[in-house]
Amino acid sequence: MTSFEHIARAIVAGALYGMVATTVAAAQNAPPGDAANGKRLYLADGCFTCHGRSGQGGAYNGPAPILAKTALPFEGFKMQIRNPVNDMPAYSDAILSDRDIADIYAFVQSLSGRRSPKDIAVLNN
Repeated sequence: MTSFEHIARAIVAGALYGMVATTVAAAQNAPPGDAANGKRLYLADGCFTCHGRSGQGGAYNGPAPILAKTALPFEGFKMQIRNPVNDMPAYSDAILSDRDIADIYAFVQSLSGRRSPKDIAVLNN
């Protein structure tokens, strides 16, 4: 391997490390939220229509991301709610406060997320 390839790999590795460290720090900096209120808001505001009742994702009007145990840091989650990409409607502060978003984030983080097929009884018969 040439020295240029070593340098390029070191730069890429450093960038990836920085992104992971930033994501972990951002997730740790999420404001505390009330998951019970987040569930109420998630259902009342219709998030479940596209993302499923347990955050499993769906395809109501195209693919909707899985939200259960999202790896998206809080700030990215909030940005997506305020200025969404694709077909998701925007939720201004008048509709969902930052506190409401923190509660919804706490709720989706409390969900079980993907399960291993080995943990699903019907798939093991």
